[in-house]
Parts: sequence; structure tokens; C-alpha cells
Amino acid sequence: MTYVVTESCIKCKYTDCVDVCPVDCFREGPNFLVIDPDECIDCTLCVAECPVEAIFAEDDVPPDQRDFIELNAELAKTWQPIIEKKDGPPDADDWKDKKGKMQYLER
Repeated sequence: MTYVVTESCIKCKYTDCVDVCPVDCFREGPNFLVIDPDECIDCTLCVAECPVEAIFAEDDVPPDQRDFIELNAELAKTWQPIIEKKDGPPDADDWKDKKGKMQYLER
């Protein structure tokens, strides 16, 4: 089982999770992070670090977020690894509680 980044991360892209990942399985896009399912070792460390609760075990992804399982796998193939914490976008706090952000995902 792997872990999956879901919609809450879009336009927030806090990178606290990256800092604790022992295998550098996170990949960075313009306004979203994903987890490479081939690299994730299911350690769970990232889950508690995510300030917007965007990371779930694959089996626990909410039904309305299940498309993110495939999306993480797809985007992880082309996005670059991120291995150090960075500052979030300046407006991240404005987006953290918003729902329905899929339309804002930049590939």
C-alpha cells in the first residue's frame, strides 16, 4: 500500500511532509505535490506532518478523492523529486480550507 496526496494540497503545497520522508518519494508540480507509489515505503511519517490533512493511505482515500490515486502515479512519472522543505505559496493559507480545487491543478 502507498500513500496518496489529495485535493487539499492543491494551491497550498506545504512541504512539511517532504522533510520527514526517509526515501524522498515526493514529486513537485507547480501548485501540488504527489507521492511516487514506486518509491513510497508506507512509513506514515508524512501523514501527521501535512497541515491540510491531504495525505491518506491508499485504502483510506475518501471516495470522492479516489481519482488522486491514479493522478499521483501519473504525475510522479514526470515531476521532479523534492527533497527539502520550501516555503509554501504566499496565498497558501487562503486556499487551505477551500474545497473543489481540482480545476486549479497545474500540470
